[in-house]
Amino acid sequence: MNFVECHEEPIHIPGHIQSFGYLIGIDAESHSITFFSRNISDIFTIESSDELFERKLTDFPESFQSIIDSDIYTSLNKFTRRENETYFDKIFIEGKEYHFSVFKSGRYIFLEFEKVLINPDKRISNKYDNFYAIDNEQDLWNHLLETLSKVVNYDRMMVYKFMMDGSGKVIAEKKDENRESFLGLHYPESDIPKQARELYLKKRKRIFSNIDAETVPIVSKTASEIDLTFSASRGMSPVHGQYLRNLGASSSFSVSIIIDDHLWGLVTCQNKEPKHIDLEDRVQAGIFTALAANAFSSFKSKNELNYRVELKEKLSRLKTDFLKHNYLFDSLIENKTEIKNLPEANGLAIVSDENIVTEGVTPTSAVVNSIAQWALENTEDPIYVSRSFLKHYGEELDLPKSAAGIIIYFIEREKNEMLIWFRKEFDEHIDWAGNPEKKIGVFHQNGEDRQMISPRTSFHIFTENIKGHSKRWNSRNIQAVQAIRDLILETSHKNYNTIKRLNDELKKVNEELDSFSYTISHDLGTPLTVMKLNAQMLLGNLAGDSEKSKNKINAIIEEIDNMAEMMQDVLQLSRAKHSELELENLGTANTIQKISENAKMTYGNSKSEVIIKECPDVLADKTMLHQVFLNIINNAVKYSSHKDQPKVEIEGTEDGQTIIYRISDNGIGIPEEDKHKMFKIFNRMDNAKKFKGNGVGLSIVHRIMKRIGGSVDYESNKEGTSFILTFKKPYI
Repeated sequence: MNFVECHEEPIHIPGHIQSFGYLIGIDAESHSITFFSRNISDIFTIESSDELFERKLTDFPESFQSIIDSDIYTSLNKFTRRENETYFDKIFIEGKEYHFSVFKSGRYIFLEFEKVLINPDKRISNKYDNFYAIDNEQDLWNHLLETLSKVVNYDRMMVYKFMMDGSGKVIAEKKDENRESFLGLHYPESDIPKQARELYLKKRKRIFSNIDAETVPIVSKTASEIDLTFSASRGMSPVHGQYLRNLGASSSFSVSIIIDDHLWGLVTCQNKEPKHIDLEDRVQAGIFTALAANAFSSFKSKNELNYRVELKEKLSRLKTDFLKHNYLFDSLIENKTEIKNLPEANGLAIVSDENIVTEGVTPTSAVVNSIAQWALENTEDPIYVSRSFLKHYGEELDLPKSAAGIIIYFIEREKNEMLIWFRKEFDEHIDWAGNPEKKIGVFHQNGEDRQMISPRTSFHIFTENIKGHSKRWNSRNIQAVQAIRDLILETSHKNYNTIKRLNDELKKVNEELDSFSYTISHDLGTPLTVMKLNAQMLLGNLAGDSEKSKNKINAIIEEIDNMAEMMQDVLQLSRAKHSELELENLGTANTIQKISENAKMTYGNSKSEVIIKECPDVLADKTMLHQVFLNIINNAVKYSSHKDQPKVEIEGTEDGQTIIYRISDNGIGIPEEDKHKMFKIFNRMDNAKKFKGNGVGLSIVHRIMKRIGGSVDYESNKEGTSFILTFKKPYI
């Protein structure tokens, strides 16, 4: 007699199907019949079933004409390219209507049939959006059961959630008044063993209409057993059948709850009497369950996002506090309360070699030291997590109840630097649906007796008290510890000093650049003025007939003016970066009007036209605002002045919380190949070199707009250029 553990039972190859189903298996390449259920002759007129083997359905048109004529069968090659995808149709056989399902698994195509049943008690419309209006987990699962009860209506309907160890718990229930409640009860992993959970992930709807009905054998001439994983009528395991009998059930129906591609749980339904659910109703139950799972995943993700935002805000404040100190452990000690609370711990120990600082409920320093030593010798990962530390190491380390659960983060192992979070013992008890201890029973399967784990005969509440554990550290707790780890790595003493040193060096370089800018614009201004005066005096002393000499001296004076203007622009650029700001609500109309008039006189020609439209107020610094419009309007007038009809348009518009000014001209435009260097200092476009300028103005504008919280952009083509200035909207 063979002994088989529950997880070893080959439930995917039972060798038979349930009596409500009919099955034909054909070879995926040749389409020849390879296996079938023995009851196939009950619905198809077949003289001898043995004559079906290695033949095609088309060889028996008088028997299988309804299948041959169906849309699914005529498109068989197209419909069965993907593994395990099921296609549905309805056909009439001998005047009776059947559901016809087709899917491909392995090298076979499965043709499955079952009678169409009319559900007179069905009381639901195809309204699928109710689930997304619910944002509470318990309400969601209760609503799912209430909805499904109008489709399938079993004596007892439950939502069963899988735990991390494979065990499960009933978290929602809808039942008849005379049925015992299982709400809140736990079930051991062996009730739904690993291979069963894998099948529930693959085949997401499972029905056993009558556990006491005769099974229907699969007839096959192949040596290998037929894998019925995806068959809707797959026969049930004898162990599962006995399990349902012990529960007082004759029928069951389940739908898998899949979240993030994992088997999160089941909707499991049980009925005292045999009961079959029509295929369409089973599909609809699957749709409702999938919608509930998606809704749950949606608001779970929303809650997770809110938590991450909240955690980020806390860490941002913590980072600010960390950077106030030059040494990491000063930062940790100063913020120990917040560090303890982030992963919802009862206590925290900050360990640095022999120094230990604690916060909250913790063991003594001697015990903390022992835990630290144990961790250095017995762990390798940077973060160690346990909720049963007291249970496993209580005697060895003489642990108090305050150290039932721990998380250890190693800051630097070599220096014995770590953080240890503690959780106290949780007085926990689990209510099981019957005693979870395993017992051995004998079952008859495939012609032989086997010893297997026997299902429980009683499901009355069995309470188990749990000692030596803390509350479970959840994913958010671990996430908080990892965030603290990242914060420490980012702001540790070593990194902090490096960043501080680089910042100091950068500040020093900037100060030297500012000093240089001031020097060339101020100190060099005096000798340039002297040079210009001497040149002008020399020009006045020249004889009237020395035209060539006068031209040369005028050229010198012009270059001196250009150099003085360039130095003034460099000084303006420096001021745009460092001068103090005073943002206020500013009107722009007068400023734009005056700048436009001066620009026409200075850079325009007699035909230059500046059209000023709406000029809404902006939030800016008064001096810098003038500088921005001065540079942009002067450029627009200057670079359009060579046109026959030079034209500049200025218009401001409101867009939400911003004010956008567009200054457009019909000038020379900006070549595509030069656009990447538009705002770089001293860069001038090739087509602009015939105009006076030094390439600093747009750099000033770019820097100013950035400082006042705005931006500058442009659009350009052969017809002209539009500069786009975006300001903040004024305060109301």
